[in-house]
Amino acid sequence: MLAASMSVMTLASCAAPGGDTSAADGDGDGDAVGSAGSRLQTVLDRGELICGVDGGIPGFSFVEAGEYSGLDVDTCKAVAAALFDDPDQVVYRNLDSTERFEALKGGEVDMLARNTTWTISRDTSVGMEFAPTTFYDGQGMLVREADGITELAGFEGRSVCVEAGTTTELNLADQMRQLGVNFDPQTFQDADAAYAAYEAGSCEGMTSDKSQLIARRSTLTNPDEHVLLDVTMSKEPLGPVTINNDSAWFDAVKWITYALVEAEELGLTSENIESTVADTENPNIRRFAGEEGTLGTDMDLPNDFALRAIRHVGNYGEIYERNLGEGSQFNLPRGQNALWTDGGLLYSPPFR
Repeated sequence: MLAASMSVMTLASCAAPGGDTSAADGDGDGDAVGSAGSRLQTVLDRGELICGVDGGIPGFSFVEAGEYSGLDVDTCKAVAAALFDDPDQVVYRNLDSTERFEALKGGEVDMLARNTTWTISRDTSVGMEFAPTTFYDGQGMLVREADGITELAGFEGRSVCVEAGTTTELNLADQMRQLGVNFDPQTFQDADAAYAAYEAGSCEGMTSDKSQLIARRSTLTNPDEHVLLDVTMSKEPLGPVTINNDSAWFDAVKWITYALVEAEELGLTSENIESTVADTENPNIRRFAGEEGTLGTDMDLPNDFALRAIRHVGNYGEIYERNLGEGSQFNLPRGQNALWTDGGLLYSPPFR
């Protein structure tokens, strides 16, 4: 019995981090091993990430001339950069709101970065895992200024366009029920159809996340004729999503996302991260970049996974500014999406 116990202990001590008993490649180049049986290993073996996005929301995920851009797209790129040292190792799949979760469950995509709201039911009964929130939002209402609607009560006997299968649809019904407003909800399978119907005059209001309404308003024929009501109907924490019961893959997406936030707090950007890491003795930065410790390899990622993501895609602040902030057509203030040190809600657990 003693000999058997010692044998088991010896085998356990030789196991690779994360429970994978396969050995690292041993060439010292920092290649990831991956956890056997996890989506992480599937993605690594495939050599590219399949990311589910919307594809029709400027500033978040928008495709033009075959090129994808936006905050959600950059989240996908950050994961690919961390895994493969190449942000372009991504295949994007446009998914509407009713098919996104089934696509993830069925393995058609590895993750979602598709303006998806974190809710208790989605996190439990639907079987999703929500990585850190990348955009804190709230539901709003877009109307034509000429219609003179200034509050939700003004929708008595009127119609509202809304995308089916979303928290938006449920929130709208709750709000109108609470106010005692009898209205006509016009539901659509995807956002494109909903906004087309709104612009065509099929409904007096269009409801969605405020950020999406602002982005989509810019694509209407006469954007200045449409205004957002001064109303917030819900909390909408949006972020990446993975399938449930796969902790290795969830941990990878979670900590790559946190790395974008942590880098901004550390003052690390796409422009300075390599020179800063080369010159600094700051232990926090050296651990973050994989120069010290084994934070990456402990979860079967390249030890410099965070450095890769920042070098190729930038920190959260850079991502926000070019897609939604001063470097974009929207010029949205950071607000809730600022770092906690600047009065916002963005906060990363320690990298140690």
